[in-house]
Amino acid sequence: MADLAKGSKKLLNAWAFYDWANSVYSLVIASAVFPIFYGTLFSRANVETVTVFGGAIRSTPLITYTTAAAFLCVAIMSPLLSGVADYVGNKKNFMKFFCYLGGLSCIALYFFSLENIYISLLSYFFGLIGFWGSLVFYNSYLPDIAHKEQQDRISAKGYSLGYIGSVILLILNLAMVMFPGVFGFDISIPQSIADTGTDAEIATAMETAKGAASIKAMQVSFITVGIWWIGFAQYSFYFLPKGYKTTHKVTTKVLFNGFKELKSVYNSLSENIKLKRYLAAFFVYSMAVQTVMLVATYFGEQEIGWGGDDEKTLGLIVSILIIQLVAVVGAVLTSRASSKFGNIPTLIVINLVWVIICVVAYFISAPIQFYITAGFVGLVMGGIQSLSRSTYSKFLPQTKDTTSYFSFYDVAEKIGIVVGMLLYGIIDQVTGSMRNSILFLVLFFAIGVFLLFRVPKNTTT
Repeated sequence: MADLAKGSKKLLNAWAFYDWANSVYSLVIASAVFPIFYGTLFSRANVETVTVFGGAIRSTPLITYTTAAAFLCVAIMSPLLSGVADYVGNKKNFMKFFCYLGGLSCIALYFFSLENIYISLLSYFFGLIGFWGSLVFYNSYLPDIAHKEQQDRISAKGYSLGYIGSVILLILNLAMVMFPGVFGFDISIPQSIADTGTDAEIATAMETAKGAASIKAMQVSFITVGIWWIGFAQYSFYFLPKGYKTTHKVTTKVLFNGFKELKSVYNSLSENIKLKRYLAAFFVYSMAVQTVMLVATYFGEQEIGWGGDDEKTLGLIVSILIIQLVAVVGAVLTSRASSKFGNIPTLIVINLVWVIICVVAYFISAPIQFYITAGFVGLVMGGIQSLSRSTYSKFLPQTKDTTSYFSFYDVAEKIGIVVGMLLYGIIDQVTGSMRNSILFLVLFFAIGVFLLFRVPKNTTT
């Protein structure tokens, strides 16, 4: 079909709809169902460690290291992909490739098992690569499809669609996991136990059968994520333009253009002390924030006394929903606070709240304590992410290329995730407890507060 005109309603909606398609990965796979499945897999097998590359490693450091490795790849790939996106004509094919890689990897998680741990972890690894890789090209479409005055509104619409879609699928997946029999999963018990077993034996058998059915429901939920992601993305792919043809070819020079832009931004920081000091603070505290976000469910699965598998599954997913809902409120409250008190003072207070959260998390063990902590995490999580990006935007020089500066910002964030996840995993592995890792993150938030105090002050920030 002919390309739609830039700024047309149908084109803008098609672009925003990709958020509806891919956000199910970040909620169902990265945050909710997969972490629960992963922990349950180890607990049902009654093992705490697996042998990988000749050494024994606990379950949580293993997934932490895998996540860090994936984000390291993303940090390296992002400038390469950004350089290609700027010059190649058919960016849609690149976006499709990473979308399909991510979606098919989610479907492959259905076969995740401890017996085939290498292949299983590769599915998780490529799912993350596919998600973040497709976002590089998805984000690069925004100036192509929307006029400047439309970009904020349509970007917010995409975020809203993503939130609604992911929550809908998560609720469906939760229903499948909690009530597997309703959705056709086998919850029958052996006939011999049904005929001759005692009440206690029958109850145990029924609980075991339901647990196995819930595991199967989680595996099927991974398939629903892949189908949802790939299926709904077709609407976006149908209307999005292939890209704007140029005379440039993908040469080595073009391929590494993104890295040259990052180097140029780094060199320019010496001329902007405020931006340089803020980036240093952001790198440190963002490292801790992103780590907490990525490991929160694993922490809850392992360290909180839920009482049973059903209670654990329901409790963890409810906690994720609390974080999601409160994060929206947190972003609004943070925006109002920053307009009244300034960006940097607000960020300092939020980081101090994070310090308190990490200290409290070290001691909690009851579900109600985890729910309350999750609420506070959501409150400061939504605020610190939105305010960090807008503060960075305010500090950018007027005459520079903002695309290059935000590419630098994104790469710094991803490298921070790599460092944070590696340190978290090492402490967890050495000490044998995720609680010690959470407590260690206090240091990064404290350093972040110190560095924020060093950012030169003015009346607007």
